[in-house]
Amino acid sequence: MKITVLTCAPEMFESLMKDHVLDRAVSLGCLEIHIIDIRDYSGGCFRKVDDSPYGGGAGLILRCQPVLDALADAVKDAPGHAAVLVPGGRTFDQSVAEEYASLDHLVLICGHYEGMDERILEEAGELLSVGDFVLSGGEIAAMTVMDCVARLLPGVLKNESLKEESFSSGLLEYPQYTRPAEYKGKKVPEVLLSGNHEAIRRWREAAALEKTKKYRPDLL
Repeated sequence: MKITVLTCAPEMFESLMKDHVLDRAVSLGCLEIHIIDIRDYSGGCFRKVDDSPYGGGAGLILRCQPVLDALADAVKDAPGHAAVLVPGGRTFDQSVAEEYASLDHLVLICGHYEGMDERILEEAGELLSVGDFVLSGGEIAAMTVMDCVARLLPGVLKNESLKEESFSSGLLEYPQYTRPAEYKGKKVPEVLLSGNHEAIRRWREAAALEKTKKYRPDLL
């Protein structure tokens, strides 16, 4: 799989590329990552990618020409699905991550400034949001998508690690514990120390349901 990111801040992705999940995915050959600087397509010595909106208004708008030229270049030799990271798009969740993990090429377009020219949104395959809040740019949102997708690629994580994660069954993941068995009077549930795998399985099912009711009843 290939992930291409169009951004005005490519330096933000430098540390992400060293993350063990993405680094492992790249090392295994199941993921290729390209970071494209939109400013390289702006022309002129100032590499200007924003301008004031027609009709007036606060802030600056990301211009369509450098973004769409960068997008055309990104998919020239490898057609792909383009998603723009904006607050008002389709909500990104685990099912969307699984959908994206099956793609050959995913292009993530990071918004910036006050907004972007509508022609960029019209050209993209879809609008994507990581939540009902506003970020200064789409870079952090793009990183979220990249991490979620990369860990789903074959061989990056053990299959067992993916089967019982939060949202994989529609519920939050059950509570987990490790040593010590008791800490300041708080004990690990006895069933987890019993060695009875069937009893542990039943406890985990019930605990996952209870945790979901408490923290995310909307999932039910």
